[in-house]
Amino acid sequence: MPQETPPPSFEAALARLEAIAALLDRNDVPLADALALCAEAAVLTRACRELLAQAEGKLEQLIESDGRATLAPLEEG
Repeated sequence: MPQETPPPSFEAALARLEAIAALLDRNDVPLADALALCAEAAVLTRACRELLAQAEGKLEQLIESDGRATLAPLEEG
């Protein structure tokens, strides 16, 4: 059974997206390679969005309450 590759970290995925954008900006990438790069970029973009959503869910704000520090969900707005 093939072993699955773990998802990249946000930083690694973002760095790869930047590298893909630089490659595509050169305008000398063959069409088949450009399409493969676009497909890879779509997967990486989805992974970044998921990682950002997870991070957003974990954001907490330190609030001072009765002389004790407590954690509370970050208020939007």
